[in-house]
Amino acid sequence: MKKINYLGFLSLLSLISILGWKSGNTGLYGFFGFIYFLRYFWMIPDEMFLLNVQKSATIAFMLSMVSLVPLMFSCSVFYNISAAIPMAFALSFVVSTLAFTFVLTGLEWRERRGAKE
Repeated sequence: MKKINYLGFLSLLSLISILGWKSGNTGLYGFFGFIYFLRYFWMIPDEMFLLNVQKSATIAFMLSMVSLVPLMFSCSVFYNISAAIPMAFALSFVVSTLAFTFVLTGLEWRERRGAKE
């Protein structure tokens, strides 16, 4: 019996970009980047993979929490306060998502390189 790699379900978030196309909201096009996680449906999750996901998620969460306050202050400089708070939360989400993706990719790359040597 094949185990399902639940990380692949993050690729479903890319469907939000279709809403951006239909509604004309170009800010939703960024969700198309989640199509990258489609590749995980074909990857069997082993213990090392789950450990790499845990490490990546921990780093992304901590970076999100640490970046939120500076982003709120910097967004309040450029926007009025009613627009600065949602913008800071959105940027914090982007920072954590990019951090998760890049750290997980780096850990997988390091694991593959170590397997070749």
